[in-house]
Amino acid sequence: AGMAGGFLLEIRRGTQSALLVIRYEADPTSSALDVSVAADCLAVRSGGRSVAAAALPAEVRLAPSSTRGLRRLPGDGLHLRMRLRRPASPPADLAHTLRESLKPQKSYVFYCQSCGDIIVKDRKFLRVLPLPSENWSALVDEWCCHPNPFARSTLHPRQDDCFLGDTFFLLNSENESHKSKENTRVICKRCRTMLGETVSADTVKYYVTEVIIRPSEESFSPTPRSQFVQRMVAQCLVELSSAKSTFRFAVKGDDGKIYILIWLLNSDTLLVESLGSSSSHSIFTLFGDIFMPNSGPVGTWSAVKVLYQPCIKSRNKDLADAWEDDIGVHPLKFPSETCMELLLILGLSTISLPPSLRCMNSFQVRSSCY
Repeated sequence: AGMAGGFLLEIRRGTQSALLVIRYEADPTSSALDVSVAADCLAVRSGGRSVAAAALPAEVRLAPSSTRGLRRLPGDGLHLRMRLRRPASPPADLAHTLRESLKPQKSYVFYCQSCGDIIVKDRKFLRVLPLPSENWSALVDEWCCHPNPFARSTLHPRQDDCFLGDTFFLLNSENESHKSKENTRVICKRCRTMLGETVSADTVKYYVTEVIIRPSEESFSPTPRSQFVQRMVAQCLVELSSAKSTFRFAVKGDDGKIYILIWLLNSDTLLVESLGSSSSHSIFTLFGDIFMPNSGPVGTWSAVKVLYQPCIKSRNKDLADAWEDDIGVHPLKFPSETCMELLLILGLSTISLPPSLRCMNSFQVRSSCY
């Protein structure tokens, strides 16, 4: 059975430590609250009522003797820290997922993520190559003591090529029936969602947040929109932080505006949550899907923890301008509609946290599950 007020357990795999927040509805000054922590379960007794207990998932085992830092925070509940008895299961490897999603000599189908319509059918690539960073041409100007020899060069894929950028794929569209003008949006014919944009007369850019890629022999299986956006953005953050040692990102729309500033804190978080029987701590619903990995009294999922600042409607403009001029900040470009979706996902996730965990150094805190 779930606990009456629920709990949140935030585990850091790297340090094998955990923060436990036990939420309760009753005023602890009016009745005694007895908390029991075992290796595989938590139990709370309030006043003379029966014990409410919650079993932990099999991959999580606590070390009760290491419990320390017990404190009560109004609006949150009880906070305490402890260590793990044994290492938690390793997180899914996000650092290479994007790069390894496509292989040469294999046939793939590209689907619209929103509606499942086929965008590119049975395409086999002879070459799948990573692109340099979007600012590579500007860096060449700094490296060369003579005019940029690549100033007139463009990196466009040939007929059987697929080029991988930070947040997009470049495909050659020579054999496709429709031709679009340069710098125009590519729209799904069925649901009218923006999928990408044309780079040249024979090159199309598809954003990773808008397209699902499957081997031709596999069938399409839909993924809830918010879960898909979170996973793809988390992959981008982890991959870029690993490859470029950068942890600050400016999320831009296809209109060139900065929508969100993101600071990656860690990618080794494991979250365990019980919502209990309380109606005040409900799972929030976004774009028609449930923002939890599974049903039942206790949910468990890996997460990327970030700090963020919204920048729409000129909010945080000075900070956004400073980050845009900072070479240590990496830009991430997505469709403007997806940037707004991501901002909504971030905001709703922040609200779901205990109040004391929602902010850090003026930034808002959010854990993105994947």
